Amino acid sequence: MRISAKSDYALRAMAQLARDGAEGAPVKAGHLATEQDIPLKFLQGVLSELKRARLLHSVRGPEGGFVLARPAAEITLADVYRAVDGPLINVRDTPLSDIRYTGPAEPLRELWMAARSSLRNVLEQVSIADLAAGSLPASVTELAGQYQRDVRTYS
Repeated sequence: MRISAKSDYALRAMAQLARDGAEGAPVKAGHLATEQDIPLKFLQGVLSELKRARLLHSVRGPEGGFVLARPAAEITLADVYRAVDGPLINVRDTPLSDIRYTGPAEPLRELWMAARSSLRNVLEQVSIADLAAGSLPASVTELAGQYQRDVRTYS
């Protein structure tokens, strides 16, 4: 799986928004861009997609900006990822249910399904509130620990 700049920026901006807009006060896109070192023009497009996905609301006026559409604890990282990049795992833009392989490649469909399920289990466990608080669920930190203990080089 490749994490796009769009998903990375969306998750970072949402975490910053959860922290800085905790009292429901709108947060300006420029502030999010500065705090997370994200190009403002690019971020504005990402925020528009998050708004279309009903994860954010925009507030007009001089004191306007963006607010979360629901509590940060109710927005998962999977929600944000899907809003800007679509399905968690996609093979050639084909739904996994429609993929058919033959011969020795036949088990690949099941492998892709397992990979999607594993990724979904991690990204749906973590909320924007968890991210903003710097407090990940124990099962996620354990998986990260397994990765760090692995002696293989990942690329």
